[in-house]
Amino acid sequence: MIGVFDSGSGGLSVLKEIVRLLPREEYVYFADNAFCPYGEKTVAEIQARAHAITDRLLAEGAQIIVVACNTATAAAIADLRASYPDIRFIGMEPAVKPAAIGTRTGVIGVLATAGTLKGSKYLNTKGKYEDDVKIVEHVGQGFVELVEAGDLDSPKAEAIVRESVKPLIGACADTIVLGCTHYPFLAPVIQRVAGDDVTIIDPAPAVARQTVKVMQEVGLLPALLPDQPETKEAPKVKLLASGASDNLERLFQMIFTH
Repeated sequence: MIGVFDSGSGGLSVLKEIVRLLPREEYVYFADNAFCPYGEKTVAEIQARAHAITDRLLAEGAQIIVVACNTATAAAIADLRASYPDIRFIGMEPAVKPAAIGTRTGVIGVLATAGTLKGSKYLNTKGKYEDDVKIVEHVGQGFVELVEAGDLDSPKAEAIVRESVKPLIGACADTIVLGCTHYPFLAPVIQRVAGDDVTIIDPAPAVARQTVKVMQEVGLLPALLPDQPETKEAPKVKLLASGASDNLERLFQMIFTH
């Protein structure tokens, strides 16, 4: 069983990509929406939540855990790996590299939470490429709250998105990295605001591929994975939440109902 957690419903964007590669696996997803958003919480607070959620996922039978939250990855994944040495954790990787390779203008934009932008994982990745490209950052102010409220495409959502995307486009960014798992739910609005010439990069597919790789390394999957054709059956996912689960279930149905 694969455990996945996020500060709220955003990690469903990662779960979707993992299920696409492994449609017949069993999953347990935990949305910590009673404590969402994580972006402005302290490292200690996020680590405490990550420990509590990990204990719950392990009690549910998870054999591997995906930290489907950029802020939690930055704040807690090293601590989780040290505290649970027998469990493999997969975290979010800032997708700066593909953006730096693909940019035409030499300017890439990063939309993320304040916690992610201050985290060592992002700063280390940024440091590898900032001599070659200009990296412009902006907090997606209000993005997480929009997704948690299920407001994915409204005049209000577009106005909020525009405020955070406008500085990136003004700096001539032709590629925008989504540095929070909530943000892909707003990708159509982000694309509309940014324009068709701007490339939007979602790191979730790469995280899904890494999950498959790690599961093969620990013997939870065969080394050569047989083709797993898409099935019309609903994935086997147990949804858990620390707060109300209405929006979590609604987004889940939106993603996985054929």
